[in-house]
Amino acid sequence: MTASEVIPTVIGWALAIAVLIFVVVVLFRAIRIIPQASAGVVERLGKYHKTLQPGLNILVPFIDRVRPLIDMREQVVSFPPQPVITEDNLVVSIDTVVYFQVTDARAATYEIANYLGAVEQLTTTTLRNVVGGLNLEEALTSRDNINGQLRVVLDEATGKWGIRVGRVELKAIDPPVSIQDSMEKQMRAERDRRAAILTAEGSKQSQILEAEGRRQAEILRAEGDKQAAVLRAQGESEAIQMVFHAIHEGDPDEKLLAYQYLQTLPKISESPSSKLWIIPSELTEALKGIGDAFGGRQPEPALRRAPRPPQPAPPRDGAAEAVAAAREAASAADDIAAQARSSVPPGPGDLGSGAPA
Repeated sequence: MTASEVIPTVIGWALAIAVLIFVVVVLFRAIRIIPQASAGVVERLGKYHKTLQPGLNILVPFIDRVRPLIDMREQVVSFPPQPVITEDNLVVSIDTVVYFQVTDARAATYEIANYLGAVEQLTTTTLRNVVGGLNLEEALTSRDNINGQLRVVLDEATGKWGIRVGRVELKAIDPPVSIQDSMEKQMRAERDRRAAILTAEGSKQSQILEAEGRRQAEILRAEGDKQAAVLRAQGESEAIQMVFHAIHEGDPDEKLLAYQYLQTLPKISESPSSKLWIIPSELTEALKGIGDAFGGRQPEPALRRAPRPPQPAPPRDGAAEAVAAAREAASAADDIAAQARSSVPPGPGDLGSGAPA
């Protein structure tokens, strides 16, 4: 082939390749795939044309231009700690977290140059505005209130930017170191105070319960003593009645009473406080009564008694000995009584003296 024939062939092939490349480029520029949860703003000849949705989109090559894709998912941005002055002129460092979502890609592209930086600055200024009206204690205890105010202000301000603020959280509120020490001392004192109050309340309740228990115990003990005294009195009453009936049924005479009197008399001297023995005059009368009884002499009829059945007389020898012993005892008792009266001067307070001789 001659040169005149080769040159047109090469030029034809070059043109064909160039056309093919151009077609490929045009097709590549005309087709745009948008991923899920993203949006793209299309400008035609420098002017907003439309917003591309997820999926396959057709563009006009070399006329339409797609701006950087915008993430339509909710985003979480943690801003660095910001110094904020409270109402009581204390500087606190507050760390915030903002949850926001782009709802309008066109507004987020054309209404604000940098919506992320704008959200950060707006959060800082709004936070200072809200916390500046609170003192330190209110700022530390009113996080929910601060979060709600920040969300309302940010959502209202960012609405025209095509942004919706979902939540605003305060991660940390750090007061100055000196204030932290004072707060720790205050909290420690408050805990000690509460512990002391709880201890005092517990002691109070314990003492109340103990006093109530003692009161109930005393009441029960008194009830028991009362019942015991009542039962004891009833028993003594019944015993006295039984003795009374037994004595009347046995029909005792002067001899038996005198004998019982002699048996009871020695018990008077058993008391450790007895310093002086005084022989009552009734002793001689009792001994004489016993002697007369055993001697067979009838006492003067002081009281009329019912007739008693005859009883066998004791042996004569024993009766004589008993009469002699009784008379000797009566004589000895008279001597002892006379000696006691002569040795002890009479006094007005002598209540234990017997009858005059």
